Amino acid sequence: MHQDCPRLWLVSGTGEGPELAAQLLQRGWQLTVSVVSPSAAQAYRSHPGLAIHVGALGDEAGVEAELARAAAAGRPYGVVVDASHPFARQVSHQLAAVCRRRGQRLLRLQRPIPEGPATLLPELKELRGLPLQGESLLLAIGARQLGQAVACSPGARHHARLLPRAHALQQAMAAGLSPERVACLRPGAGLAVEGALLRRWRIGTVLARQSGGATERLWRHLCSREGLRLILLARPPEPEGSELLAQGALLEVLDALLPPPGL
Repeated sequence: MHQDCPRLWLVSGTGEGPELAAQLLQRGWQLTVSVVSPSAAQAYRSHPGLAIHVGALGDEAGVEAELARAAAAGRPYGVVVDASHPFARQVSHQLAAVCRRRGQRLLRLQRPIPEGPATLLPELKELRGLPLQGESLLLAIGARQLGQAVACSPGARHHARLLPRAHALQQAMAAGLSPERVACLRPGAGLAVEGALLRRWRIGTVLARQSGGATERLWRHLCSREGLRLILLARPPEPEGSELLAQGALLEVLDALLPPPGL
């Protein structure tokens, strides 16, 4: 691909990342995609216009370093796209702060919020106010907040659905969950597997996150089908000044930044 093709830095952390990257490459962008893990990188197909960076950004200095590196090479990014997870607050705030200081255009991919009945919690501590005494509660909020969720629902029988990672299992044990009440499954296990898990544990309430992606849609569907109560931890507010765009609108904005054909 020609050196003068417009360049874009895509900071990914959602299932939309690979599809978005493929569409941008097809439109003529050159991409640098940042993902956290090697397994996440495997979802991206090899392409001459695609470079994959694996590993956490670190802090604002890491964001500064990447933008400065591209500029020093004479190939600065025309735009940065934040497609990190809605609950990856630190990443989004770091990107917003650095891009604001540098005058760098930053677009934020906004996941849609599915409709349907659910109890929305602005903060996890408000779990204390819900009637969960004796309830079989499935915690599907990731490992990082397990300890707080267990502490805020002392009367419930806790179960957890986690990613198959050693650190996640360690956090579940540290939160006091019994091994027989922890399931480590990869994303996309499917309705049959997740539904069987709910029935095996006789779950009455599911606590998940308002992520807006396939995982939230899965829990909404299962809770509706099985007649379970769904509690959603509200997604955190976006950084001040974020240019929030749904995927279709995001692509339209990026299309307008491309040079006319033939130039």
